[in-house]
Amino acid sequence: METAKICNLYNLEETIAGEYLAQFTYPWEALKGIGDFIKKLGPTLDPSKYEQRGEEVWVAKNAKVYPSACLNGPLIIDEEAEVRHCAFIRGNAIVGKGSVVGNSTELKNVIIFNSVQVPHYNYVGDSILGYKSHMGAGSITSNVKSDKTLVVVKDSYASKEEIATGLKKFGAMLGDYVEVGCNSVLNPGTVIGPHSNVYPLSRVRGVIPGNSIFKDPDHVVAKHE
Repeated sequence: METAKICNLYNLEETIAGEYLAQFTYPWEALKGIGDFIKKLGPTLDPSKYEQRGEEVWVAKNAKVYPSACLNGPLIIDEEAEVRHCAFIRGNAIVGKGSVVGNSTELKNVIIFNSVQVPHYNYVGDSILGYKSHMGAGSITSNVKSDKTLVVVKDSYASKEEIATGLKKFGAMLGDYVEVGCNSVLNPGTVIGPHSNVYPLSRVRGVIPGNSIFKDPDHVVAKHE
């Protein structure tokens, strides 16, 4: 399942977690270890650039964090990131350089690459969002199946493969430059290839090829068409 591999989704130079992710084939393999990685990395960060704000919470000194934001560790907020009013970060989270975590947005067990925007009423859990990806207002990652069974990644568009992840909680993997339209739901196990767009009000599941436009499950078209 080539689309879903880390090497085809992300530029690992655009995250403080690049070396950590490089050891895996598929990005969801990294979900279980995000918290431990942060605990190891945090104490090594340059104290001239980062400050510790509470237990296992490291924030870049030039990041903008609103007083009403709730920060729980393990957490790293990288340089020039912005965490806005009433954002709720539950822990096991990396917020990349120049990224925006917006008002009433909730993060949990995530890697947010550099220059990512989750700016308005988003829920992002057990997910990895690639460089310059953007989730429109109200769009969310659904990270647990309604029947509580383990998540399987299904590629319905190319190889027809299925991969059992062994995970009960698995949100979405967004490649670099992915645009998700407002009020869309990314179902558990969704993988969206880089440079793809998702129409507003969409319900997305499975593996979506890169450079595609997701209009609905029966209409996923290449951008050049």
